[in-house]
Amino acid sequence: MTYDVIIVGAGSAGCALAARLSENDSRQVLLLDAGPDYERLDNFPAEISRARSMAATFPGHPINWSFVGELTPGQKYPLARGKLVGGSSAVNGTYFIRGRREDFDQWAALGNDLWSYEQVLPFFKKSERDLDFADEFHGQDGPMPVRRPGQKELQPVSQAFIEACLRAGYPEDPDKNAPAEEGVGPIPRNVVDGFRMNTAVTYLASIRNRPNLTVLGDTFVRRVIFDGKRAVGVETERDGRPAEFRGNEIVLSAGGIKSPHLLMLSGVGPADSLRKHGIEVVHDSPGVGRNVKDHPSVFVNYRVREDRTPLPVDFMPFQTCLNHTAAESTVDGDLQITCGAAPYSRMIGSATGKRIGVPSYLTRPLATLSALRRLPTRLVYTQARNQDNLVLLCSLDAEQSTGEIYLNSADPADSPGISLNYLSDPADLPRVVANVRLALELLQSPQFKRLGTQIVSPSDEDLRKWITGNLGTSLHTSSSARMGPESDPTAVVDQYCRVHGVEGLRVVDISIMPTIIRRGPAATAVMIGERAAALFDLAG
Repeated sequence: MTYDVIIVGAGSAGCALAARLSENDSRQVLLLDAGPDYERLDNFPAEISRARSMAATFPGHPINWSFVGELTPGQKYPLARGKLVGGSSAVNGTYFIRGRREDFDQWAALGNDLWSYEQVLPFFKKSERDLDFADEFHGQDGPMPVRRPGQKELQPVSQAFIEACLRAGYPEDPDKNAPAEEGVGPIPRNVVDGFRMNTAVTYLASIRNRPNLTVLGDTFVRRVIFDGKRAVGVETERDGRPAEFRGNEIVLSAGGIKSPHLLMLSGVGPADSLRKHGIEVVHDSPGVGRNVKDHPSVFVNYRVREDRTPLPVDFMPFQTCLNHTAAESTVDGDLQITCGAAPYSRMIGSATGKRIGVPSYLTRPLATLSALRRLPTRLVYTQARNQDNLVLLCSLDAEQSTGEIYLNSADPADSPGISLNYLSDPADLPRVVANVRLALELLQSPQFKRLGTQIVSPSDEDLRKWITGNLGTSLHTSSSARMGPESDPTAVVDQYCRVHGVEGLRVVDISIMPTIIRRGPAATAVMIGERAAALFDLAG
């Protein structure tokens, strides 16, 4: 059978795209993913379905790709990505804030006028069912429920964080998905009754009976098959055996790491690198895997008086955040501080929210140990030592540095190399320092002191040195197959998501972002799937 469309990757963008394309009952759509397909919310293990659990992000978990990248040269770090139908929307922190208006208008200014804020707003609205706001900026009928924690749901540290920010002069920001002044407020979440509303649940569960939609989990795609310059299918491994699927159009929706990896494995990428690994060049596309962007971050650790109260059933691990601008920055809203509402140990240890019980990672000791051996001993020790701390996550949301994703070999089973090159641009580190200083000031406020707050790290040491040695990531790897006109030598796809230089191949996920947005990418990834579906039949 030849499908009309084969989508590789059933994550945030892929599920949305498959659902919308299959609304046309004359179009046969095949959606593939390397991980399991749980089909319905009731079938997901609690450690995945419960929003309070971050267990699947621990290295070695079977539905985690468990990539390892370098944040700075020689500084290895685990990069969790969801490996199941639902993708990273099934394992992330359920942060569902859209990119800013200015982000999308910048995309348009770079030659992508179909992706301006005015063009993408209808697709944000189409994707969501906002349970808190009903106005011109929010949707009411979409598949993705969005809500914010109410006053009574806030943990004491979350409430203290909001009050400390207001006391410091930052404005209140009750709706972070509206184009309003940046400030402090509750985080929009795709969570209902404590359940993580991933895209497999919200976009696919109700349409499984469509005869023109086929969803196959546990299907590892090795490469795209070409006939000359035209993509005609995918080579996969399923049930331990090779299998090929043929399609009129192939869409890579495998995410910011796997999509460029698959392009290169298939012969689309920097020609010299492809030849080095013995891969036949289908199209020399030097931008594949280049210009990579992310949100570097660092944890400010602290403790408060011991609280043994079990986490509530509908607990959300990250409830509030502050978005603000670094002094003398040329980019508005380039910094964020997110207040963790519970220690990481309580997020990975048990999906019940109780302190008692065997941590999830200990139920798979061999896989866990194998994954941890790939990481520096110092990193493993530091994270274990800090797992009972509360944190303020300080992130740089508009880095000037750029990274790279590259081939380690021509074997699809080998993970790609990932060099994020954080802080390589001299404009970045001073802004991270400013963000950490502000976090420390907030923790010394009366609002936090009444909770018995004690700062664990950093101490009075050189902040630049401490940040460089304790750098982390927000796991938002983007722009690795960026969108732009053919005249842009770094562009990989056009604004219809079609790969330059070949036929029948598109990329639809956060790898196509021309520039990284100044917020987490989850909501924007879903929008990309929605927007791309609407553009699918239009002539360029």
